[in-house]
Amino acid sequence: MLVSMLRKGLGNVIVFLDWISRPAKMKRTPEEQAKVDADAQQLSLYQFHACPFCVKTRRTLHRLNVSIALKDAKGNPEYRRELEQEGGKIQVPCLKIEDNGKTTWMYESKQIHQYLSERFGA
Repeated sequence: MLVSMLRKGLGNVIVFLDWISRPAKMKRTPEEQAKVDADAQQLSLYQFHACPFCVKTRRTLHRLNVSIALKDAKGNPEYRRELEQEGGKIQVPCLKIEDNGKTTWMYESKQIHQYLSERFGA
């Protein structure tokens, strides 16, 4: 019980620090942003709210000004089941990429960061 309380408290501290130190969003023309928004509809991020690696990934999304579906695999049993059955394991963050009828599940935060940076900006 003590470990659970410590984990939850630390998670809340991480989320708060992320909130107060969030990077500025990338600026784009309305046309460029509309294209990014359309491309981002093919992506979903399975995550736990207070997971440090998930926070890192959400910071990347914020900085790149990319809005994707966030799926809480800890609080929503349906998303957890999707992650396990379709992705193959319960590990977050996990970026689900749907492209031309093919689905790719990307699990490592560094790989996700690199993919998002190459696809959507700097």
